[in-house]
Amino acid sequence: MSTPSLPAARDDRLRGRAWGMLFVLCGAIFLEGIDVAMLNVALPSIRAELGLSTGELQWVISAYVLGYGGFMLLGGKAADLFGRRRMFLLWLGVFLLFSGLGAFASTGWMLVVARFVTGVAAAFMAPAGLSIITTSFAEGPQRDRALLIYSGTAAGGFSIGLVVGGLLTAVDWRWVFLAPVILTLLILVAAVVFVPRSERPDRAGQRVDLVGAVTVTGAIVLLVLAVERAAHTSLMWTVVTVAASLALFAVFVLVERRARTPLVRLGILRTGSLLRANLAALLFSAGFFGFQFIAVLYLQELRGWSTVQTSLALLVIGIDAVLSPTLTPRLVNRFGNARVILGGLVLAALSYALFLPVGADWTYAAMFPSLLLLGLAFTLAYGPLTIVATDGVAEEEQGLAGGLLYTCFQFGAALGLSAVTAVSGAATGDDRTPDDLLDGYHAGLLVPLVAAVLAAVTGLFGLRRRSAAARANDGTGQSEQSGRSEQDDPAVPSGALH
Repeated sequence: MSTPSLPAARDDRLRGRAWGMLFVLCGAIFLEGIDVAMLNVALPSIRAELGLSTGELQWVISAYVLGYGGFMLLGGKAADLFGRRRMFLLWLGVFLLFSGLGAFASTGWMLVVARFVTGVAAAFMAPAGLSIITTSFAEGPQRDRALLIYSGTAAGGFSIGLVVGGLLTAVDWRWVFLAPVILTLLILVAAVVFVPRSERPDRAGQRVDLVGAVTVTGAIVLLVLAVERAAHTSLMWTVVTVAASLALFAVFVLVERRARTPLVRLGILRTGSLLRANLAALLFSAGFFGFQFIAVLYLQELRGWSTVQTSLALLVIGIDAVLSPTLTPRLVNRFGNARVILGGLVLAALSYALFLPVGADWTYAAMFPSLLLLGLAFTLAYGPLTIVATDGVAEEEQGLAGGLLYTCFQFGAALGLSAVTAVSGAATGDDRTPDDLLDGYHAGLLVPLVAAVLAAVTGLFGLRRRSAAARANDGTGQSEQSGRSEQDDPAVPSGALH
């Protein structure tokens, strides 16, 4: 059964209980953002106390994003099958428990395990929360506004997490795991009150595709492992690992084609705008997380900045927390999702290019343009990508659509981190002198730049395809599928505003 949509106000504004529900769901995505950001600025302190290498340190982050990205498709399907509210509440509780357990880790592997399970919890929680929004608000301006507020809140969590994480790490890095426990508990209580119950989904003849979940998760883990270890092992080992990953992906596709209730209905991937949106999300996320990893190491390990100084330096990226719910809706209404997204991807590439020649004595003023442009890029790209990746998808598959999007975001993050670590580590060498470190950073920064350029090309390709389709319609500018205007329905992704 589907979740009934909240009555749409004629002025498309959110009212009453809708605000309460949106507040709770935004709180959950805020929690996810603040959790990741606080850990990022605490990495050097964690390395110092637990004695981790750069590769081991990278897995503290990658364990989370692998759990998150690897189980996201299963989480999205579970939300559709077992109830979005039930999955949201259950896995929010698991998130609370294992986030707290990370504070008591005494070795690197204990911390990695805690982060992996926390990521799995987020993998079930996030698509459930997103699908509650997309099934509770009518498709159109009201849903778009809710999604832009939602994505802006995620950005706000990340931005605040940078500062709070620096302050907490200055006391003890373990507080970056304990602090979210309190926030999670408050959100859990509020969710019980504000997230509406819905009729139990009809699961007759349906079951969870565990084989599909295992094969796709194994494929993702092996591919990230191959990239991360490429600079530290033999070429044969890398080739074998990549081949095993591709084999598991192939098995996953075969399983999905034959399964009565597949984890991913492969037909959904035939939608060009959805496919391009997810690819752009993957590349954008890879560049963003890879850049941030290098920037934190540069500021703290080469420049000797404190965690608080690093947090404040990166805070400008959080400008998207203010602009996403205010500026982005206006730009989308005027130019359409595709052009706004493409603008964000181009700004990301420009940001990384400006930071590429970073020197050992750069002033903050020299770094500021790159950081500001990256915040603007996130403002333009993240929210509209979320809209397009769920627009036009049947209500019973909204969990799957959200799972696909978040899988791409997290898979991209893991690949970006792994690629940056491998490239930077190979260029740095074993001596780790200041000059060697700087050489490693320069090499590593090429990864986000290439990822952003590829994402922008993906966006441009989608726009060209949409323009060609519009011309084929005798200049009417109408979409063959929906009849919307080119301004409101461009590809890469195609527009989602009505």
